[in-house]
Amino acid sequence: MSETVIRVENLSKQYRIGVKERYGCLRDSLVQGLTAPFRRLRRFGQKPSPDEMIWALKDVSLEVQQGEVVGIIGRNGAGKSTLLKVLSRITEPTEGEVRIRGRVASLLEVGTGFHPELTGRENIFLNGAILGMSRKEIECKFDDIVAFSEIEKLIDTPVKRYSSGMYVRLAFSVAAHLESEILLVDEVLAVGDAAFQKKCLGNMGEVAKGGRTVLFVSHNMGAVRGLCKRAIWLDNGQLRMDGIVADSIAAYLTASSFIDQGVNVEQMPRVTGGRDIRLTRLELLNGSAQPTRHFRYGDAMIMRFYFRVLNTGHRYFAIEWVISTLTGDRVLYASSSPQGAVLIKPTDSSGCIECRIPHLPLAVGTYRVNCLLSLPHQERIDEVEGAATFEVLTCDVCGTGFNVDHRLAFVTTCTHWSVFSGAKSLFDDHEDPFGP
Repeated sequence: MSETVIRVENLSKQYRIGVKERYGCLRDSLVQGLTAPFRRLRRFGQKPSPDEMIWALKDVSLEVQQGEVVGIIGRNGAGKSTLLKVLSRITEPTEGEVRIRGRVASLLEVGTGFHPELTGRENIFLNGAILGMSRKEIECKFDDIVAFSEIEKLIDTPVKRYSSGMYVRLAFSVAAHLESEILLVDEVLAVGDAAFQKKCLGNMGEVAKGGRTVLFVSHNMGAVRGLCKRAIWLDNGQLRMDGIVADSIAAYLTASSFIDQGVNVEQMPRVTGGRDIRLTRLELLNGSAQPTRHFRYGDAMIMRFYFRVLNTGHRYFAIEWVISTLTGDRVLYASSSPQGAVLIKPTDSSGCIECRIPHLPLAVGTYRVNCLLSLPHQERIDEVEGAATFEVLTCDVCGTGFNVDHRLAFVTTCTHWSVFSGAKSLFDDHEDPFGP
């Protein structure tokens, strides 16, 4: 039976808006201690109003077993980072209790524990010591740490000259080589390049196979799905779901998606752009031009893009769209100007462009539409992720009663099979392949 290494009971953390938690040196502590009576005197009788307080976590309870790899998902401000900071003992809980069995290594922010004036070599020893490694332990693993970080040529260069990606490489490498029982990782991999992200995820997978526990916070649902078997969904500081990774991700993304027809895309957050020409609405319609968000394999789909011109200096643009899964896997792509030769010229302050897909080739599942207005290969004018969400309800490609869903493939098509030698088709003899 697995041993419980993390137990969180009724954990709550409250912050006062506009007040920083301070973690200073001994001198700062002495000064704060001497001035504390005067600060208390000034604040005597002044209690913070409820509007000044915010609960980053509220009544969170969970258990993690040894060797588990648990993903923690949720929107920005949901309490994910606060939870890891409490588990790392960086901040104290306001209410509740946390029990941890084993040594903890945490990688919460890029370059945590690094001194900008010191070289990479010096920071390995400094950061390793902060994480609890002895000097002898660091010396034994030094070559492996440097090799994993892939910055051998810059190891004796001050880290203030490193890019954020180099910071991540070195910081993760040190934390990964600490022989801790528990590893806490918070979204730092988003800064690294794709190859290094894959390498880090592989490393965390090996860590888990070795019986160590990993808590992994990320907005990359593909990475969470590939690494974890269990996922915890936090929302507004509360635990909304704790279960199988696929179920937790689906519930979180469905709740976070804009699934209503005619949603005001203009008010949605932009990936980039939105100042000159702005996408205001995206409608999904069936082949009869009726608004819907439910389709079947092979149905016609019509996309209507509504836009508004804010700067008449942009005289031309193209529309590109990508249909992706809720976990971010790209499935279909199209552009109004695939070779940059056919561009849209707005003739008014607003307009509507229509794109028709004659036969939707998608398997059963839920999908999102990401949109981009651009000058191809030159400028991204307006980019919106999740401008619309839709579902494919049935995918009986060959009319046999068997539905293909996204667990088998995202895109599929009807095929025709022939037997040339060494076998025969039971269907040709009108035999029942499932009969006696």
